[in-house]
Amino acid sequence: MTIKSDKWIRRMAESTGMIEPFEPGQVRSVDGRKVISFGTSSYGYDIRCADEFKVFTNINSTIVDPKNFDSNSFVDIKSDVCIIPPNSFALARTIEYFRIPRNVLTVCLGKSTYARCGIIVNVTPFEPEWEGYVTLEFSNTTPLPAKIYAGEGCAQVLFFESDEVCETSYKDRNGKYQGQRGVTLPKA
Repeated sequence: MTIKSDKWIRRMAESTGMIEPFEPGQVRSVDGRKVISFGTSSYGYDIRCADEFKVFTNINSTIVDPKNFDSNSFVDIKSDVCIIPPNSFALARTIEYFRIPRNVLTVCLGKSTYARCGIIVNVTPFEPEWEGYVTLEFSNTTPLPAKIYAGEGCAQVLFFESDEVCETSYKDRNGKYQGQRGVTLPKA
């Protein structure tokens, strides 16, 4: 299994629609304004956060149960920025829609710009033949409110191509997060 280069990422995005919308280079400013970088890097793709957020709240004092998740645990926000309360988290989604090839697995890691501020970005691997918008988790580990920027880079996706095709893909298993469109809450 090998990590894939910028050339491969560009080729796959342009020929198969693996990433849409796709940015073939690394973008550091938009309309003359500095942004947290996004787009193709040497061995990865820096994804952007969309302007749809679900911020965790304890207003309803519910129990967080992954098998029976209460959507009232979140407040929906649509904005260019999201303020995450201290020691809390928010869910968001990517601007990019992904279609992962059958012989590829991805790993996604948070960008250092956020990590150095105590903001952790968590994303599970994109399995072979998974497709959809990626649900992002932003954890604010600090005792202060933290700001997340929509339309800017937040994490980097690394693509690993196997030397053989898997027997059963995510699509074959009818994975419960296949084709997700918005910020997707846990499903049992």
